[in-house]
Formats: sequence, C-alpha cells, structure tokens
Amino acid sequence: MGFSQALSGLNSAASNLDVVSNNIANSQTVGFKAAKTQFADVYASAKIGLGVSVSGVVQNFGSGNLDTTGRGLDLAISGEGFFKFEQAGQVIYSRNGQLTLTPDGYLENAQGGRLMGEQAALLIPSGQMAAKATEEIKSVFNLKSSSDVITATPFNPADPDTFNNSTTATVYDSQGNAHQMVVYFIKTANNAWTAQATVDGNPAGGSRNLTFDANGVLTTGATGAPFTYTPTNGAAQLNLSLNLIGTTQSGNDFEQTALTQNGYAAGSLVGITIDKNGNVVGGYSNEQKQTLGTLSIVTFRTPEGLQPVGDNGWVETAASGQPLSGVAGMGRFGSVFAGVLESSNVDLTRELVNLIIAQRNYQANAQSVKAQSDALEQAVNLR
Repeated sequence: MGFSQALSGLNSAASNLDVVSNNIANSQTVGFKAAKTQFADVYASAKIGLGVSVSGVVQNFGSGNLDTTGRGLDLAISGEGFFKFEQAGQVIYSRNGQLTLTPDGYLENAQGGRLMGEQAALLIPSGQMAAKATEEIKSVFNLKSSSDVITATPFNPADPDTFNNSTTATVYDSQGNAHQMVVYFIKTANNAWTAQATVDGNPAGGSRNLTFDANGVLTTGATGAPFTYTPTNGAAQLNLSLNLIGTTQSGNDFEQTALTQNGYAAGSLVGITIDKNGNVVGGYSNEQKQTLGTLSIVTFRTPEGLQPVGDNGWVETAASGQPLSGVAGMGRFGSVFAGVLESSNVDLTRELVNLIIAQRNYQANAQSVKAQSDALEQAVNLR
C-alpha cells in the first residue's frame, strides 16, 4: 500500500489552486490572459494508476473587453496580435497598451519598454514641420453672363472700371510667409473672360483666357500656365496654378462656391494620435497632419507557446514559432484603437467556481491520504 496517488493528487490540486488564485489576483490587470491547468494520469506499466500529474499550464489568449479611458496614449488591439516592446535589451510582446511619451520622444510602458516599429523603437520627432509653398489653387465660380463687357483699358487693380469681379485667396511662399493673392475677372466679349492676378498688391505674371459655350459651360481656360510672383523677402518664386474646373457662366450673380490651396506655413508639433492601422500621426500648429511612424503588430502561429515573463509580457520560444509582423487592421492582424484598454480576460465568476472545485479536490485527496494512513495503521496493529 502506498501514498503516491493521494500525494500526487495533493500536489496537482495545489498547483491548480495556484493557477486559479493567480487568475483571480489578475482579474483587473490590463491585457492579462487567464491560464488553465491541464492534468494527466500516471500509469508506468502498472495495473492500477499511480496518480496524477500536471501536464501543463495553458494560457487563454482570447480577447478581453475593451474599456474606454479617453486617454490618447492608451492603446488596445481588437483581434489578434501583440504590441512589440524593446525592454532591457530584450524584445517583449504584450497586449497592455498603457503608454506615456518620454521627454526624448519614445512611447514607453510602465516598465520602461519602448514601443517598436518594424525594426526599432519608435522615436517621435519634436522638430517643426517645414513650410510648403502654394503650388495649386482650386476654386469654383459662377460668372454673371449679363455683366457688361469691359472697355476701359489697360487693366488696373486700383480702377474698378477695368474689371468686373475679384476674389482673394491666401497663399504661402517657400518660407511659410502668407501672401494675399487677388484674382480679377474681366469680361472681354460674350462668353469670353480674362483672369488677371496680383500678389500683395503687385501684378503677378501671366493671365488666363476663359471661354464658355452657349450653355454656360467652361470649355477652355479651366487650367493653364501658372501665375508667377517673386516675393521680396528672399523666398523662392511662387508658381501659382489656378484650377477653375467646375466654373460656370449663368444669369446668377457672381459667386465663389469653393476655394482650396495646398500651401501652408511651418508648424510646431502640438500632439499625436494613433489610428487603427497603427500609424502615429502628428498634429501641428499649422493645422496639418503628418505620419511620424508606424507601430508593429505581431502574431504567432502558436501563441500558447510564448513564455510569460511578468509585467504583462511574453517572449518568443521555439514552441511559439517566429513572430509574424504586419499592418494593424490588415488580414489576421487586429486593429489598434486609441483611448481604450483591453481588460483582463479572466471570468471572475467562473474562477470563483473553479476555486471551490479546486479546494474540494484538495480536501478529497487529503482524505485519501488519511484513509491510506488509517488502513496502514490497522495493518500494523494486526497481532
């Protein structure tokens, strides 16, 4: 008579209690994945089993709930994948996206792990966005068909008798300085107009002839050679392409219905956001946005083979296979959401039930030890 079965049951039940207790302890840990104890019977060529052993502890990598935090640097992955961190010279994979921006421009977790792109830790540049000179102005007008033909010449922007209508647009030079461009429309004949321009009150080089058909549709002059102007502040010459596609001529009054231009001043970084594809997008004081980097999303063929190292992290092993990197939101790679965190996937109610079962299992194995001991004592006391 032996105690191996009961002792193995006690040891295995104690391990199960440890696993369940660990799950309960981490029920509020961001990105935590619950574990489950797997058991195997022991025979070793015996007719009667020799007890039980813990064959493994397997983690459940199912997704937890996504909880809104409203903080832009709290990230969560909806779907498969892990964030990739560089931490103490080691690559760590985690589902915990609680990040802060360090003074030197890195996105770090609480353990000092730096969020990585494809090859290296992401570094957010703090420098200004360079200015961009205006190259194209898109605008849509309606020119009044009953306007008088202008006979006063030459064109003079200071003389309203030499043009019918005018409109103003702000344009930028290569140094980001703003200039006021005024476009003047001069009716030269029925269905025929000429566009002239000034920049900061000075004549701009070039002009544009516009022709409309009998239905008021613009047939020529929607695009053409740009207006040119050389600023006096040392910036490069402006070449301003005026796009008038969609402009019409009708009996309605002169009206401008759309205006855009593609230049902007220099801007300072005022904040960052992260989109669902993992792009780190910088917002600048000039109201422009620019992608500053892309975080890496990694999946594994066998995530259960990852080795947990604490602090909500895992490391690659031979059992997990090599990491597969991809773009968030594409294919099998989950999307990234900012302002939310993935809660622990521990089902607390289920774990409390499992705790009761594990406790009863431990008690039952203890009773088995006691029964074996009583039987052995009776055998020893035989006379």
